Amino acid sequence: MTTPGRSASGVWLVAALGFGLAAGAAATYLALGGGMPPQTAQAPTPPQTSQWTATSASEVAVLLDPEAVERAKIVVSPVELGTAQTEVRTPAVIEPNAYRQVVITALVAGRMSRVTAELGQHVRRGDLLAELYSPELADAQRAYLSQQADLQAHEQQLARTERLVGIGAASRQELERTHAEHTMLTSSVAGAKSRLELLGMSADQVARLSSSSQMTSSFDVRAPSEGVVTSREATVGANVSAGAPLFTIANLSTVWVVGNLYEKDFALVRVGSPLRMTVPAYPGLELRGTVSYIDPQVNRETRTARVRAEMANPGGQLRLGMYVDLHIGAASATPVVLIPRSAVQTIGQQSVVYVADANTQGRFVERAIQPGAAANERIEVVSGLSPGELVVTDGSFSLRAERDRQGLPAPSAHGHSNRE
Repeated sequence: MTTPGRSASGVWLVAALGFGLAAGAAATYLALGGGMPPQTAQAPTPPQTSQWTATSASEVAVLLDPEAVERAKIVVSPVELGTAQTEVRTPAVIEPNAYRQVVITALVAGRMSRVTAELGQHVRRGDLLAELYSPELADAQRAYLSQQADLQAHEQQLARTERLVGIGAASRQELERTHAEHTMLTSSVAGAKSRLELLGMSADQVARLSSSSQMTSSFDVRAPSEGVVTSREATVGANVSAGAPLFTIANLSTVWVVGNLYEKDFALVRVGSPLRMTVPAYPGLELRGTVSYIDPQVNRETRTARVRAEMANPGGQLRLGMYVDLHIGAASATPVVLIPRSAVQTIGQQSVVYVADANTQGRFVERAIQPGAAANERIEVVSGLSPGELVVTDGSFSLRAERDRQGLPAPSAHGHSNRE
């Protein structure tokens, strides 16, 4: 039988053991994750310049203090509604300006006795290109001189007949017949003169032709306009017929850029649409112009129509047959959400922007978007943004670099469609 004092000591000993066991179990529970770890009770760590926090299952945000915002040179701009300038891209080829290209043909049959023009040579109007020996030209000059002599002789006879009629020595009927013959000879001379001009002789050369000693059987082929010789068919010693092509001269101060426009793009492009042209042969070269012609006929095989622009070529950099790319601007029919290209970053396969939190200064939410057509420095956003939201336009790369440093997973697409 125990004494009262010993019984009380035993009770307190049991209570102390029970409390110790309970405390040990609680510590074990906390250490295994059942509560806050012991280090959270220590003094708070110094504030950081950036901290990523999860805002939802698909959004993360970064917090920056004012100094970090300034270092990153972050600039925000409101999302706008506007008319997007989409681009229709098509490959094209440099062709000569057909309105400033001349094909020189032989006006008379003969044999090439001399050729002075070379391929690629720049010629001016009136420059000698070749000489053609032509018996036909000599025959035409001989016929002209003969008819000219007949006309001169008949003019003397007409004057004589008029005098005889005046004194009654000739009849009126004889005078009328002489007038008719004179008219016929005059027409023959005019026809022979026109033939010489058609054969390449100038009006001054024909007017100076008064005797057989001035006849020539050599025909000069001269440049009718300034340009570059792009084709030469003339060869010394070759016999040519009238109408045979000898040279092609193209004025390359302007050229045509010709591409093919697909049916799906017909509604987007019209005559006068602005365009820019890039040249793979000259990286960095970009020329601007407008659409000057769209073929009204569609190619049955390719289902395309030829589209053309005229480009200035003062330096001769654009050579015939070169491949280029046409980027034709076309205005969208309805307003669309537009943001600067610099606001968009790509993470994995997803395009994202960083939206400034209107309620918390220095807080930027990563937002997945669906980009649309791009033109110049702006890009259309099909879904993910609404007009009026503030997006980071400068400094978005710094925000992306910070999220990459944290090793966060790529975002998933979400958001409503702006076109609904």
